[in-house]
Formats: sequence, structure tokens, C-alpha cells
Amino acid sequence: MPCFHRPVLMRIALLVTLGTVIAANAHAAIVCTAIADAVSGLLRTQEGTCDVRVTPASTFKIAIGLMGYDSGYLIDEHSPRLPFLKGDPDWNPSWRQPTDPTSWIKNSVVWYSQRVTRHLGEQRFQQYVTRFRYGNEDVSGDPGQRNGLTHAWLGSSLQISPLEQLQFLEQIVQRRLGVTARAYDMVGRITRIAPASGGWEVHGKTGTGFPTLPDRSTDEDHAFGWFVGWASKGSRSVVFARLIQDTETESTPAGLRARDAFIKELPGILEASEAHDGNR
Repeated sequence: MPCFHRPVLMRIALLVTLGTVIAANAHAAIVCTAIADAVSGLLRTQEGTCDVRVTPASTFKIAIGLMGYDSGYLIDEHSPRLPFLKGDPDWNPSWRQPTDPTSWIKNSVVWYSQRVTRHLGEQRFQQYVTRFRYGNEDVSGDPGQRNGLTHAWLGSSLQISPLEQLQFLEQIVQRRLGVTARAYDMVGRITRIAPASGGWEVHGKTGTGFPTLPDRSTDEDHAFGWFVGWASKGSRSVVFARLIQDTETESTPAGLRARDAFIKELPGILEASEAHDGNR
């Protein structure tokens, strides 16, 4: 389901140089594809512009999930089940209903994320982001708006590059972020993508956003999309980040298209990973 952030509540700035992009399809280009061994951190693939920070958009839900479970606000895959309230972001019809952690990730529900961060409060939220070394670690929000607690990751102050996404994901796989074992376990459950390929268990999250033009309007012709995550089989694990940008308006959110294209490539990537590990 879409993680599609409409600009009525936020502005999403895309600060990406497309220089040497690779065509993703007729209407989008791959900004970056980055894949690394999750244990050693060794890069196996780095194509495109992978070191420029952009908004994490809904990929930040992975981090929010860790915070929520570590703090005890999130309980399991289906608790808490929270009601939709008048005034909550509702541009996606699937958000206008009670939501639990599983449907939060599946439908990428903005207001559920905001419930978690409001529970944490500004100080604890900042502490988690700093502990995670997440991108630029800036959760101040829009200048003068004091909205960082609910909007920092939605085209505002918090920014992250594809390579920094890999570093964050590596720490999840290695369980080195200083949260409880249950937090890692539960985030793994709600981000699992089925079916797994060749015995590999795959986890991931999409994110979709729009560049902001000089007049502060949004450029919906050039949406960008993330798909980030990890895949594990036995003692082997890889982390990945794919970032694309559209060249014209598309009806399907960019994050979903980034995911679908990458998932098609994933069996070959995982096969290559197994061959590489076998030749060590």
C-alpha cells in the first residue's frame, strides 16, 4: 500500500544531483543503488549518487518502530490498535480506520507514526535519533514551526543519504543500536516481506516524496522513491538502499515502484551474495 506523503501538511525537499543516473524505466531514473554485507559493512554495489542526503520519508518508520517498541508504547504486531481521529492526516483512504503496528507499516500511516513520537516527547525522540546516528540527526523541524516531533522526517530537517541508510540498517542486523532485543524482533516481524526468496528472509520499507520548488509549491512531476531494508539467510545478511526519481508524473507512488523493481532484481543479488560468501 502507498506511503504517499501529500504536501498539504509538509514540504519535502529533494536535494539530489542526478549527474550519472541509470534509467529505471521510461519515466523514472535510479539515483542510487547501494548494497553491503551487513556484518562486515563491505560495499558490494554502489551505483549512482549515493552520498547526498534527502528526506527519509516513510523509511523512517523503521527507526520509529525501534523507538516505539523499546519505549514500551508499541507492544506486539497488533497492539496498540489506535483509532483514527478527526484532524489526522487522511489523504489515503486506508488511514481512516483503526490501525495497529502491522497495518501502520503496510499502509504507511502518517498519523500512527506521530502518535509514537508524541508519546516519546521531544527530548527522548532526539536521544533516539542521536543514538541511532540517523543521517544528519536534525529533528528540529521546519524553521519557526516547532513541528520536529511530528514532521522532521517528512521533508523537513531530518535528512539521510543512501549510504547512511546502509549504516543504520547494518546496526539493526548487528543489534548495536542500544534498544531491547524485543524491539529488534518486533520490527523484524512488521517489516517482513513475503515470500522470501531462496530461503532468504527479506525485510524492507518504502518511502515517497516530492521536491519543493522555489515558490514553495511541490513538484509532483519529479517524485522520488525509497526502498531500503535487509535480507538474511543463516549467518549471511545484506542491507540495501534504492532511491529513484521520476521524470514525469506517475499514478503509482515512487516508493512502491522502487520496491517492485528492486524485488525483481533481488534473487540475482542474493544468489551473487551466496556465491561471494562461498568463495571466501
